[in-house]
Amino acid sequence: MEITWFGLSCFRLVERGMATVVTDPYDHQVVGLDRLNLKADIVTISHDAPGHNYVDAVKSKEHVLTGPGEYEIGGVFITAVRTNGKKRKSDELSNTLYVFDYDNVTIAHLGDLNQVPSQSEIEALGDVNIVLVPVGASSGLNAAKAAEVVSLLEPGIVIPMHYHLPGSRLSLQPLEKFLREMGIGDISPEPSLKITRSAIPDETKLVVLEPHK
Repeated sequence: MEITWFGLSCFRLVERGMATVVTDPYDHQVVGLDRLNLKADIVTISHDAPGHNYVDAVKSKEHVLTGPGEYEIGGVFITAVRTNGKKRKSDELSNTLYVFDYDNVTIAHLGDLNQVPSQSEIEALGDVNIVLVPVGASSGLNAAKAAEVVSLLEPGIVIPMHYHLPGSRLSLQPLEKFLREMGIGDISPEPSLKITRSAIPDETKLVVLEPHK
C-alpha cells in the first residue's frame, strides 16, 4: 500500500483493489498551506475544525466518517474510537482516532489526540503496524507526549504529522523537537511510504514524509 502526506493531519491511503481513504482534509484558506484537490472513496474527520474537516477538498467521496464505530467499506476495516475524555474547557474539541486495516496492514491515525492513552486503551487498539502521530502540540500531543505514545504502541513505523510547515498560519512546534525526543538526528524526508505486510520492521522505524504538492 502507499501512504502520502499533504500536510497537517491529511493523508491519502491507497491499496490496489481496495477503498482509498483521505484523512482530515484541511481548508487551505484558513491554514495557509497548498490547496487540496483529492479523490477518495472514504473521508475521515478526527474533529470539527477547519484544519481537519474540509470535506469539499475531496471529490468522488462516498462515505464521510466523523465519529466512533466499526466500519467495513471497500475491503477496508475501520475502527473509530473517541478520545480526549471529558471536555475540561468549553473550547476543547473531542477527537476520533481511526485504525485502518488494509489486508492485515494496520494504520492508526491519532487525529488531535491530546493525552497519553491508558494501557487498557492501547491494548484495545490491537496490533498497530503504522502510527500517524501528531507531534506539534496546539490542540494535539506535544513532542514528549507523542514519543511516550509511540513507546506504548510499539508500531513498526512512525510517521509524524501536525507540526509546523513553511507557510502555515497555525502555531505549531517544529518537527525537530519530536526528533530529539526520539533520539534521532537529521532524517531525509521521503515523498511517500510504500509498504507491504512482510516489510513492516520488528524494531520501530521513524519515517518523515514530504508534504505532497
